[in-house]
Amino acid sequence: MSDSTRLKILFLCTGNSCRSQMAEGWARTLKSDVIEPYSAGTDPHGTNPRAIRAMAEAGVDISGQWSKHVDELKDVPFDYVVTVCNNANETCPVFPGNVKRVHVGFDDPPRLAKTAKTEREALAHYRRVRDEIKAYVQSLPAALVPSPGTPAEG
Repeated sequence: MSDSTRLKILFLCTGNSCRSQMAEGWARTLKSDVIEPYSAGTDPHGTNPRAIRAMAEAGVDISGQWSKHVDELKDVPFDYVVTVCNNANETCPVFPGNVKRVHVGFDDPPRLAKTAKTEREALAHYRRVRDEIKAYVQSLPAALVPSPGTPAEG
């Protein structure tokens, strides 16, 4: 597919440090023939080193991706905005055009890892969420069903 026929999908979370970065990486790796992926946050705070490590273990390099604010992508004509955390779903800005919004919540690895006693235990949270996000991305674009009760324009 050419760029004009691939679906432009924004994976949106709060910090754009972990979950949305993983989703962008998986989409770029697994679905680049049908998806042009992007990621952003409503309050970005840098890419998470453990997310980079967990993805690298699975053979996906996201070290070149960077944390960005959703406003930096306001001129991209998205087909879908996929919120991957509840906060981003609740604070999702309105996007111009006929953007469909889908919410698929994933656990927050940094929050879960706060109580980890070892690095291995901490990384286990990242690996689990990484694998859940991979499974979701593998289901795309068929799984892109707008969330009930959300306005079509985001």
